Amino acid sequence: MKWAFPHGSRLTEPPGEVTIQEMSCSVSRQHLAAVVFGGPRMTFQIGDKVVYPNQGVGTIENISTRSFGSNFEKYYLLRLGCTSMTVVVPFSNAADIGLRRVTQRRAISRVLSYLSSGWCPVDSDWKARCRENTLKMASGDLLQAAQVFKGLLQLLREKPLSLREKKMLERARHMLLSEVSMARGVPEVYAAGMLARALGKAGLALPAAS
Repeated sequence: MKWAFPHGSRLTEPPGEVTIQEMSCSVSRQHLAAVVFGGPRMTFQIGDKVVYPNQGVGTIENISTRSFGSNFEKYYLLRLGCTSMTVVVPFSNAADIGLRRVTQRRAISRVLSYLSSGWCPVDSDWKARCRENTLKMASGDLLQAAQVFKGLLQLLREKPLSLREKKMLERARHMLLSEVSMARGVPEVYAAGMLARALGKAGLALPAAS
């Protein structure tokens, strides 16, 4: 299980847990909701599909309250579809982390259009390029992930990628594939076909999963 703690927080002892069901038995689990404060106001419910930056689409499996000494904090329990790994995200940190809803169909069309339309500028300086791509991937924005993906594919045509950039290319590929699949309501094999057709128009090929 992965923990996404607020900046500067420390875990000094194993957290105790009190589920929302125990705190409010009269509320049905299917209708439990949490409001994230800070940044755009949004509500996630158990069962919602959400996007975790750098990891892709996951499902809100539970909402709970955990205790750290005399302090209490509410959390989302998120299961990531790619690895089945679980991530615990504090309400107070969800907006800063970039937890968000799955991109809408119209935005997916813009991403596919971007992938198909010619070539994009790529910084020739390795350090500057990695720094910029890391920030884009951490943003959780799908179009920025597409920019990283397309730029690295262009670079791959000219020379082999470093190990770090190979891993970044694979993460960007997974983020695009999982979110296009979820937003369009199709299996990933069909989403891969959409990405391949878009990239083909720009003279690029969708790499196989590593």
